[in-house]
Amino acid sequence: MNTKKLSYIEGSDNIYEDLGFADAGERLAKARLAMRIEEIIKKRKLTQTAAAKILQINQPKISALINGRLSGFSMERLFYFLTLLNQDIEIIIKSKRGKMTTGHLSVAFA
Repeated sequence: MNTKKLSYIEGSDNIYEDLGFADAGERLAKARLAMRIEEIIKKRKLTQTAAAKILQINQPKISALINGRLSGFSMERLFYFLTLLNQDIEIIIKSKRGKMTTGHLSVAFA
């Protein structure tokens, strides 16, 4: 029996930060928004073609969105897609706490 110990480094809550991306907060926020869009599409049992019609884009862009290829989508565009899917968007800006030198971007769902 092999009892060799494995070593590992525990990551943060943001894989993009762990990978060293300068815009890690924005990347994670976009990924969470895209995941929410995908959840709604699946919940409504929409085909990619039907979802594309609702979101006013073509089917290949739906495929890119669902597969996490988000470089062609701004946060504003993802917000717009959510409104087309009958979702309300609420943005809350508040003073940061603690010793962070910059603010923090997060996405939460009600």
